[in-house]
Amino acid sequence: MSKLGFLTAIFTKDRDFYKNLSRLALPLALGYLVTFSVTLTDSIMIGRLGDEATSGVYVGGMVGTMLGMLMTGVEGGAQVSISQRWGKGEVDSIKKIVSIFTLTSFLIGTICAALSFAFPTLFINLFLKNEGGEEEALQYLRVISLSFPPFCLASALRATMRSVESAKVGTVASFISFGFNLIFNYLLIFGKLGFPKLGVFGAGISTVIARLAELVVMLIYITFFDKKLKFHPRMFVSFDRKLSISFFKTSLPVTGGQIIWIINTFFASFLLGKLDTVGVIPALAVANTLNSLSYILMNGLSSAVGIIISKTVGEGKREKIREYSYTVQAIFILLGLITGGALFLLRAPFVSIYNISLEAKAIAMSLIGVLSVTIIGTCYQSACLLGLVKSGGDVSFILKNDALFIFLVVIPLSVTVFNLTKDPALVFLTLKADQILKCAVAAVKINRFKWVKDITK
Repeated sequence: MSKLGFLTAIFTKDRDFYKNLSRLALPLALGYLVTFSVTLTDSIMIGRLGDEATSGVYVGGMVGTMLGMLMTGVEGGAQVSISQRWGKGEVDSIKKIVSIFTLTSFLIGTICAALSFAFPTLFINLFLKNEGGEEEALQYLRVISLSFPPFCLASALRATMRSVESAKVGTVASFISFGFNLIFNYLLIFGKLGFPKLGVFGAGISTVIARLAELVVMLIYITFFDKKLKFHPRMFVSFDRKLSISFFKTSLPVTGGQIIWIINTFFASFLLGKLDTVGVIPALAVANTLNSLSYILMNGLSSAVGIIISKTVGEGKREKIREYSYTVQAIFILLGLITGGALFLLRAPFVSIYNISLEAKAIAMSLIGVLSVTIIGTCYQSACLLGLVKSGGDVSFILKNDALFIFLVVIPLSVTVFNLTKDPALVFLTLKADQILKCAVAAVKINRFKWVKDITK
């Protein structure tokens, strides 16, 4: 087969696919970028205050990070339910699903806020060991816990709108949220224009204001401007038993997969935090910040692919699924290679932004070096499994796959290496090993095409 013939076999000729992918992926990626920037501005501005403040904000913000991961699971299940029905034109059913989706999201945010505000030291003590920053972490966590309910509700509304191919409103809301966060960070962290200098506490207040602004924008849009679902207050209190069961049946496995990842993230931070090496926590904060930044385009593309695949399944165009799947796999392999190279080349300039110790900077450089390799596997297996397998209707596979690798490979391997050596980079590599190992499983699963399921039936 010629090179041209090979490329033609891999990349679909369907122009609508590329048009829809760019139409959805660009605003979604921008939205992820701006949402991430809310955390990034906290990290960079607080990073100017030194290791303890950086550690405090990172550890205090871990609960918010975990909540975001949990919401990703709930949203993932909802997206499959809504997008497949959107492909069928079942608007009334979508409205009823949105009711249980938003209520569930709000309850999750409220419970998480209550636990974080009442028992902050339980979370903080899991991660810090002789690093300092306990007081800063306590301040930051208690304040940002107030942002959890509006964050979850806004996330649910954003997920709903992008599932019906209205992704731009979420991007606009995220831009406005970022603007509020940037302004109030400047005013409250450093005490500008007559405002008090509050440091870490000020960063937390800024985050709360930003999340509230985002929710207000979403509520204004769905009330006055949305033409697809035509929201009305009563739809948020409607209840349909069959659709509720269908929603939870779809969402729980996806959420379970995210809970596995929350456990893994807690474990990774806990294990690295127990190293005696000075500077590990601030280094991990810096490395994970750049890692999250590298995920933005991948997440935008993966979410866009998921919406297209779910809608295509709902439309009954199964012959297109195989065609799209080959293209998606090729796109994410290329993206992984490009992202890995960029991470490696940008690690030194990025680390230099932070006013952390030389020891912490050296560790951060080595951790980012590990990420520049593992991100290649992440882009293929994680993005493809989420964008194709999960969105195609096989919502339980990722839960089983993640549980197998995390509990039988990552945790035993990383504990063994931790006991043999206290090198942060080697321990970090074992914690990320599954990102490469899962690629073989993903390749087999995806290309058997047994994951296409109409969950609306």
